[in-house]
Amino acid sequence: MRMRVQQFGRRKGILLAAVLAVVLVAGLGGMVIAQGAGVSVFADNSRLVPIYRVDRSDKTIAISFDAAWGAEKTPQILDILDRYQIKTTFFLVGFWVDRYPERVQLIAQRGHEIGNHSTNHPHLPKLGKEQIATEIQTTHDKIKELTGQEPKLCRPPFGDYNNAVLEVLHEKGYEGIQWDVDSLDWKEQGVDAIVSRVTGKVQPGSIILFHNNSRDIVEALPLVLDKLIADGYQIVPISQLLHQAPYTIDNQGVQHKAS
Repeated sequence: MRMRVQQFGRRKGILLAAVLAVVLVAGLGGMVIAQGAGVSVFADNSRLVPIYRVDRSDKTIAISFDAAWGAEKTPQILDILDRYQIKTTFFLVGFWVDRYPERVQLIAQRGHEIGNHSTNHPHLPKLGKEQIATEIQTTHDKIKELTGQEPKLCRPPFGDYNNAVLEVLHEKGYEGIQWDVDSLDWKEQGVDAIVSRVTGKVQPGSIILFHNNSRDIVEALPLVLDKLIADGYQIVPISQLLHQAPYTIDNQGVQHKAS
């Protein structure tokens, strides 16, 4: 199968080259994006895909929290994670960073990974590439200034993306991150619903989505962690879950080690 290959430099904002390649896709049932050393391989329809899950043989998973509105429960979440000696990934929106700088610093001080969740929480595909870049860079700079961390992971708001969004992320050295297990904690269906949904859908390599200020998160989180640990899962930040380059991403958003 003939595919179009574009090479994106890891230096911010620089598109290095575009080349042609031939890639044989076997057994993956459709489009594949192969990424590694800054290279993205596009399928015939040129549709890019972020990472939803990681193909792993061990029972390692990642937990993530999106933070956009409210912060009062964040210290309690951090205390729970400390109690279980678990590190996670928090995706922060820029206006949340502005409103709660001490919470941002606390998340970093407790040893958690910080990801970028845009500046104003817009539907990024509705913006031009320069606007998308500004959304990402502004929050990147805010997080770096407060914590010293340089985020490398970005979760587009609403999970909404297109090629332009992912191209900008790649140009800026970011990996686009989604999730395969949604707690739906924002629906406020109760603690049992959250626990049942997460523990029933998790699998090796899963990325779980929570929100830092959802109504039931403080009550549900320990129950989820108890069940996951009892089932033999190891929980790490997303960057530790991912395969290093070279790797491929299949048309379901599952990241695989390159063969």
